[in-house]
Formats: sequence, C-alpha cells, structure tokens
Amino acid sequence: MDVENGAVLHQMSIPTLAREGHDSVMKHMADLFLRVIQSAGMNKEDIGGIGIGVPGVLDLKKGEVLFLPNLPGTWPHVPLQATIERRTGLPARLLNDVRSITYGEWRFGAGRGVDTIAVLAIGTGIGGGLVINGQLHLGIGGTGGELGHTTIDFNGPRCGCGNYGCLEAYASGPAIAAMGMKAVSQGLTTRISEICEYDLNRITPELIAQAALTGDEISKDIYERAGFYLGITAANICVALGPPPYHYC
Repeated sequence: MDVENGAVLHQMSIPTLAREGHDSVMKHMADLFLRVIQSAGMNKEDIGGIGIGVPGVLDLKKGEVLFLPNLPGTWPHVPLQATIERRTGLPARLLNDVRSITYGEWRFGAGRGVDTIAVLAIGTGIGGGLVINGQLHLGIGGTGGELGHTTIDFNGPRCGCGNYGCLEAYASGPAIAAMGMKAVSQGLTTRISEICEYDLNRITPELIAQAALTGDEISKDIYERAGFYLGITAANICVALGPPPYHYC
C-alpha cells in the first residue's frame, strides 16, 4: 500500500485455515507476506515493516494476542509479533483489525477531513473503532473502541466475548443467519426455506438478503431488526461523543 494516498499496490489472499491452530496460521501468514513481497518484485530490504490487523484483544507492548472470540482456540497469549518477525526477518506491529480500518477510513476514506469518527465493521463479529479530536483512540492496551461489544440488552444472549446482550450477538453475520435458521425451523412461511432447499446449513446472511430483495417479509424483518440494534448503538455513540452533524460518516 502507498502510505501517502492509501492506494493498494499489490494484493494476495489465502484461506485462513483457522481450525489448524495458531502455529499453523502464523506459518501461513509469514509465508504469505514473503510471497507478496516476491510477487511485487521487491526485496525484503525495500520493506519497512509488516502491519497486522488482528480481530481480537491484544497486548500491544508485548506483541501478543490475548483473545480472539471468533477463531478456534481463542489464541490466549500467542506471541504473534515475535513469531512473524522470526519467520520473515522483518519488523512487525500489531493493531486490532477494526482500529486499523478506522485509521484507514480517517486518513484515506469516508472520514477524511474530519476530526471525530466512529466505525462499525459488520461481519463474523462486529468490530469498532474511534478517532476522537484527530487521534485514533486506543484506550487501555488498545481495547478502546470495541463498539460491537456495547450491551444492547443485559438479559440478552451470550456473546462470543463472554458477555451477554452485546450488539454482536444481535446484528453480526452469524446472528442474522441464526434468525433465518430459527424462522425455517419454526415452519414460518418464508422464501428462505425455498432458497436454501430446507437445508439449514445453507442459510447465510447473503441468502437471507436475497430472499428479502424478492419481498419476503420474514427476511426483511430480520434485517430490520439487525438495523434497529445497530441504530441503538449508533445513537449511543452520538450521545457519548457529541460530534457535529457534518462529522457523521
């Protein structure tokens, strides 16, 4: 990536294969970094360092992963930074993945030109990040900005983080898929059943969205509920930060 304008200069991807365990994943990561450098026609000496966005809780000083709620094994006290440095021979630094996204949006994307932004990244989980008064907010140990784990209902379902009623438990990809599975298993009249051919394992957020676009009321309700919970969180963020209207992204 060009650090001056945010342009992606070269890109490769491989399957995570997370179920193989953290040692295997780190080996694949290191191999991928070296392959990207080689395929870009560069030498290691041309690379200033490796930045790694990690979907979980980190010890930034030690360069360790403390907890990955959505990966097998949860990666407790895994020395990711030191391992990648040893395997690649390059300096490495860690940052939560959505804090990384937040900084990128502030520097190069939707948040460019403002001094306060909030980011919600919706996928397997719901990550978050904040830039406040022109500074990426990290908090204690880099844990600040976990907006997806704000509590929507303290009597709600248990989240992968161990808390109850987090936004992630209501509006993440798996949460949306689970609502579709529940509708089909309860025998409700919905196109989800037809599209997945009554195989619950085939139900995904994308499939539910496909059904919603055909006018399926159950599917539309699922996304409206997810949006409602996201709206609660967005409203709370606005109350807490109080950014001017023109700072909303």
